[in-house]
Amino acid sequence: MPIDYKYDLPNATDGLDTILVQTTLAVSGFTYLLLVFVYFVVFLGGVGRQQVRNGIADYPMWSVVASISTLMIALIMSAIEELIHLDVLIVVLVVTIFSGVWLFLDRKNTKL
Repeated sequence: MPIDYKYDLPNATDGLDTILVQTTLAVSGFTYLLLVFVYFVVFLGGVGRQQVRNGIADYPMWSVVASISTLMIALIMSAIEELIHLDVLIVVLVVTIFSGVWLFLDRKNTKL
């Protein structure tokens, strides 16, 4: 006697990428929130540790580090079909470029 389910059970036989795609299809903002979470964890963690160690934090540098790490994750996510949309990838790329411009236009004696 088969049991009728009200929803499709997740199928983990194909690998982690199908689980991520199914989660993205079920929760529409999953990729956005994941990328924002990665950015802020790297940015705030780096700023906090540098503030504790040196007494001063370099915000433009940590913005570049956080945006590059977010871009790397977004590029890996773009290799899987239906996991990330092109407009999200473009927004991440633009944020990375603006962070780099902010770093290079910031004038401090200790950098560059």
